[in-house]
Amino acid sequence: MNRRVTRWARAEWGPLYAAVRGPLVRRRWRAVPLTLTAVCLTSVMQLVQNRSWGYRPVQDLGAVRAEDPLWLALLRTPLSLFVPALDLPVWGALAQILLVFGIAETCLGRRRTLTVAYAATLAGTLYARAAIALDTLPTTDAQVVDTGPSAAVVGLAVYVGWRYRAYATTAAVVAAIVVEVVLKNNLAGKEHLAAMAAVAFLCAARCPTQGTRGCIDLRLRRGARQATARPHPPNNGRTHPR
Repeated sequence: MNRRVTRWARAEWGPLYAAVRGPLVRRRWRAVPLTLTAVCLTSVMQLVQNRSWGYRPVQDLGAVRAEDPLWLALLRTPLSLFVPALDLPVWGALAQILLVFGIAETCLGRRRTLTVAYAATLAGTLYARAAIALDTLPTTDAQVVDTGPSAAVVGLAVYVGWRYRAYATTAAVVAAIVVEVVLKNNLAGKEHLAAMAAVAFLCAARCPTQGTRGCIDLRLRRGARQATARPHPPNNGRTHPR
């Protein structure tokens, strides 16, 4: 039984573990500058918005509502990722960012991590606006403040899980969001579903000819070549000084 569980765990998380371990061993905290910046920025936003003088500026810069003009919502969306929801404990948001953003940054790189996170957050924001316009959501949801990293975290978890063949983990994330929508039926859960749908589209658009396994194997082979390659500078008959 234990061997079966071990084999399953290696098949599920082995490629992901190998992709994360390499950069962290070589560079340690320098491998995740985006994640550390996001954690610090979220902490600062939390401190500022809980001050009497800071709540309004944070809302003006990072609070997104479906009733806002579209150009204003798009302008505020990037910073809204790092404005924690006031009704939720901030440590939850910080833990999500540190874990999921950190894994994504080491596996995908900073640029792709930001792209997927922003696409997932934007998908949730646009879903709320479209659903209210189509009368599938109550008009009162147009006034709900939409902030926090949860949509980006869900999107990154699904993307990384698909990319590294952690299908059971990806399915667990999707199932958790579905259960949230069924039990709570709130706007946040539905935005998370929209975020996952957007990320699923991104996954389908990647490597359409190679397939998932081909993408993973190609990335792992490239990483292995980079790890084993050692350049040899020319000597030219001279002895290098100590």
